[in-house]
Amino acid sequence: MTVFHFLNCAFLTFGPHVVYYSATPLSEYDTIGTSVKAAAVYLGTALVKLVCLATLLKVPENDSFDPYQELMKVFIGFIDVAGLYFALTQLTHRNISQNHKFQAVGLGWAFADSVLHRLAPLWIGARGLEFTWEYIFQGLEANANLVMTLSLAALGSLMWLRKNKPRTLIPIIYACALLLATMPSITSYLRRSLEWQTPKVVGFELFSSLVMAFISWQLFSACQRPM
Repeated sequence: MTVFHFLNCAFLTFGPHVVYYSATPLSEYDTIGTSVKAAAVYLGTALVKLVCLATLLKVPENDSFDPYQELMKVFIGFIDVAGLYFALTQLTHRNISQNHKFQAVGLGWAFADSVLHRLAPLWIGARGLEFTWEYIFQGLEANANLVMTLSLAALGSLMWLRKNKPRTLIPIIYACALLLATMPSITSYLRRSLEWQTPKVVGFELFSSLVMAFISWQLFSACQRPM
């Protein structure tokens, strides 16, 4: 039963990444190399963030929401945006379209994030004798993170790779990217300050990810139309 619970949680956490790659044209165009490069950039970015967090932030005395600490986390979180910029613009890719490039980068980025932050807790905790919903919620959070990362990669593609885009959409693109980049601090505020329980926070993340995916898709489609 414990192994079965672990496998279920693992499939819920990592399965959607594999399904997305297999069910979209990414597999047909063999973009696995781009995803692997993006995952490597994520690992380097995560190391830089870890050093910054350890250097600039102090260990909190309690679990309350600290505006200064969270503001610093927001600024440090923009290292992810810099990493995505590097992955989208500086890495050498195969001759793939802008559509496939941002999807491959976003998929590799989200998969590396799930492995780094969720594989060890699943392996240690989900095989416990006592059943808990915690790891199922972790899997749902990984799905929300996948959608948000793909949305952020799509917006980054519009900001950095798409030169001809309607000027009226530029503020909206940047505002949505900023919102996605600050989402971890928003969820932290909901947990610590408003004291939302995990099911409610995960529901908010899933809903927000779908809304942002729809908005990003609309923006991307609008920028693809001839001006």
